[in-house]
Amino acid sequence: MTDAATTTPESPADGVTATDAAPVTAAPVTAADAAPVSAAELERAGEVVARVSKAFAAKVVGQEGLRESLLIALITGGHVLLESVPGLAKTTAAQTLAQAVDASFRRIQCTPDLLPSDITGTQIYDAQSSTFVTQLGPVHSNFVLLDEINRSSAKTQSAMLEAMQEQQTSIGGTVYKLPKPFLVLATQNPIEQEGTYQLPEAQLDRFLLKEILDYPSPAEEAEVIRRIETGVYDDNSAAESTGVHLDDVTFLQDVAKRVYIDQSIVNYIVQVIYVTRHPQGYIPGTMADYVQFGASPRASIAFTRAARALAILNGRDYVIPEDVKHLRHSVLRHRLILGYEAAADEVRPETIIDAIFGAVQTP
Repeated sequence: MTDAATTTPESPADGVTATDAAPVTAAPVTAADAAPVSAAELERAGEVVARVSKAFAAKVVGQEGLRESLLIALITGGHVLLESVPGLAKTTAAQTLAQAVDASFRRIQCTPDLLPSDITGTQIYDAQSSTFVTQLGPVHSNFVLLDEINRSSAKTQSAMLEAMQEQQTSIGGTVYKLPKPFLVLATQNPIEQEGTYQLPEAQLDRFLLKEILDYPSPAEEAEVIRRIETGVYDDNSAAESTGVHLDDVTFLQDVAKRVYIDQSIVNYIVQVIYVTRHPQGYIPGTMADYVQFGASPRASIAFTRAARALAILNGRDYVIPEDVKHLRHSVLRHRLILGYEAAADEVRPETIIDAIFGAVQTP
């Protein structure tokens, strides 16, 4: 890689590497006055993460991908979309994480008749005072679980956009700030399409990560039954004894912003995203034809934020290329829009994503 800016080719010729696909800049990645992460801060961050992970493992069996995604979302202040069949501990995981950091938690069961005001809140007329009183909705919590979000109508889904992006809601012309930290965990069931509404791309793009959960192994399922029989899920002491509070979450978020990420890795991220938009010439033609739309700049931002959080989880104060590769499916699977040919040929987004990463040279 060079420090000089390169010209982006309109039509990449045969043999052109993906390294030439995106301009290279020398702009600083972090603010000039941002202090590097100290050894003491990194040690404290590791202790907080270990306590939360221990509380998570006490209630949720297996599901390491879910644990990692929730912790990354907690550290970055992002949101997570979960896709799985019912009964895979999504509600338990979200509630356990909220309890582990002493945060408020609300669950919203999405149905076709759910109204936007049922989520954000509304104004109720008080006959005694002859005035309208604002009643805040369940979205005004630190952790919000939107169960089966694709069962709610498009109008109700759009009510979450302001909350997720702007960290606020508008009720009766007044803006109400959401508490910090604020994390939305939305779930959708892939096997039931009756009475569902497909999430629009604009809302999908606002989820930092998308995680797909699979069934537990026989040993893990047997452990779940054992814990139920011993009353583990009736006792909240495991989460309450962590000693982690919202101030510790704020600390983690501050440390993550100061994790070092080299300019070469930023260029690597940008090049990957470029190839998602111009796959022809970089991945095999048959696979490139499946891609209808590539990822937006939010994907580049998501990679940068999530990679910094993953570095914290791994006890590092710097990002390595493997962090980006590790997150490739979670960051891109809901942002890469495939055409109907891909559905007809049963081609999954993960297959295209792996081909795109194989076409870009690792720094």
